[in-house]
Amino acid sequence: MIATIAWKELKVLFSSPLAWTLLALMQLVFAWIFLGRLDAFLEIQSQLMLIANPPGVTEIIIVPVFAMAAIVLLMITPLLTMRLLAEERRNHTLILLISAPVTITDIILGKFVGLMIFFIGMIALVIGLSITLLVGGTLDFGLLLSNIVGLLLVAACFASLGLYISSLTDNPAIAAAGSLGLLLGLWVVDIVASDMDSFARNFSLLKHYENFNRGMIDTFSIAYFILFIITFLILTIRRLDGERLHG
Repeated sequence: MIATIAWKELKVLFSSPLAWTLLALMQLVFAWIFLGRLDAFLEIQSQLMLIANPPGVTEIIIVPVFAMAAIVLLMITPLLTMRLLAEERRNHTLILLISAPVTITDIILGKFVGLMIFFIGMIALVIGLSITLLVGGTLDFGLLLSNIVGLLLVAACFASLGLYISSLTDNPAIAAAGSLGLLLGLWVVDIVASDMDSFARNFSLLKHYENFNRGMIDTFSIAYFILFIITFLILTIRRLDGERLHG
């Protein structure tokens, strides 16, 4: 049932121009950043040859692209999650969905998986750009894998938070604004506390992603991401369970 709901969400998403527009814009943004970093690398390549252990194309080109990809996903996630539940509630189709002979858990996980499949497609665009560098050089596949895993985890966190905010209202615009506000708040925590060893930095999603971006697969960050995802998925499930119980 989860697969059925996920497939339905993907069909609805790709039947609208939003998905195709976002994919096209993301490809343009990623390609622009990629080519800019490539040009910078070519300019300093002769100087790097004089260094004993110079950074390679992965560190100079791919890492900044993945770092920007996390910011881009943060910005576009509210546009995608606002329709998952808020729009269904506004269109009065959510009542039919939660009254159907399917568990609330299946509904939420199906919507979450559908959105994650879309995010995987976006991340595949970045991976495709990275692989093209094999034509004229070598890649640090360990660092590349670390960035891929980190970006998948942080995207899942964005999706779970956006899904929960979408369950709280019947206004997609409010859901989008609320999701964006909270995600930016978690980012600002990292910026404000960047110059100090602050406990608050542990709550920043992008701070934990920085470890993966640098090639460090940190177990604490993995645990944080997993707990973040599970927490907001459970909150969303409980929210809809309450609606089902109270009619």
